[in-house]
Amino acid sequence: MFKKAHEALQQWYQENGRHDLPWRRTNDPYKIYVSEIMLQQTQVKTVLERFYFPFLEAFPTLEDLACASLDDVLKKWEGLGYYTRARNLHTAARQCGGTLPDNASELMKLPGIGRSTAHAIAAFAYREPLPILDANVKRILHRYFAVTKRDEKKLWECAYTLFDVNHPFEYNQAMMDLGSTICLAKKPLCSLCPFEPGCAGKGSPLAYPEGKIQTPKPLRLRSIILYRRENRYALKRRNSRFLHGLWGFVETDASVREPYLGELKQHYSHFILEAKVYLSDQDFDDEEYEWFGLSEIAALSLSRADHKALMLLRYNLEKEGGCV
Repeated sequence: MFKKAHEALQQWYQENGRHDLPWRRTNDPYKIYVSEIMLQQTQVKTVLERFYFPFLEAFPTLEDLACASLDDVLKKWEGLGYYTRARNLHTAARQCGGTLPDNASELMKLPGIGRSTAHAIAAFAYREPLPILDANVKRILHRYFAVTKRDEKKLWECAYTLFDVNHPFEYNQAMMDLGSTICLAKKPLCSLCPFEPGCAGKGSPLAYPEGKIQTPKPLRLRSIILYRRENRYALKRRNSRFLHGLWGFVETDASVREPYLGELKQHYSHFILEAKVYLSDQDFDDEEYEWFGLSEIAALSLSRADHKALMLLRYNLEKEGGCV
């Protein structure tokens, strides 16, 4: 039924696909796994230029990752955001004993691997004939089948309906490329799309899927206090949902009367943080906190907000001619 569509997609992929991406030029399940986790919330360009190779250099194999400390893993992930991905990657490496499962059903039992990610790893590493359903593929399916509602179950049905079972690797890679370069969210290039002849939504592509209800991110107003003792500063390992495992300075919503260093603003996925930063030499005794010198802090994994607070501290120390 979709033979012509599959042939057109294959032809398009041969001529326009991103064949040089490193995770497409390897059969190593671990390297493919790392790429899939990094790409869950991050653009290809960012992953490729800044994170993929340094991470693999630090942890060349799944066994190396399992043997590493969480601190080391988070430090290499620093700046990539969505740190739950790194923690799950580390936990999964330890859970599966150095060898990834070779099928989607078993992969889904590992933390941080949902259905689409499991399908992607299985299809790309083991050539298991399964479709994927990332954001780009969802958009194509919404338009091709003119599906208005954001219905995951319905989209999986569409994914299997359109899937090219004979070429799982090429089909899935082509679908991702098509969604990221042609079937764009705001300005789709329908005239260049290999699916254009049979696309039910080509007449009004922006109607598929229906728009999301936009709600403003909540604003959190905080004070960050850098407690200092003999040129060492108090930090603790965070246990909040989004920054769990990272180290951070004292953060409070109480009023503060300490020397003011400056203020910062940081956008997170679910909220915006605005914080005033203070330096305090007052006594501070909290068993959850440990004390680090600036050179030691440089080796810790911090949130972007805490990095900004640290930059304010360094700037003020340099301005005052102090030791940095």
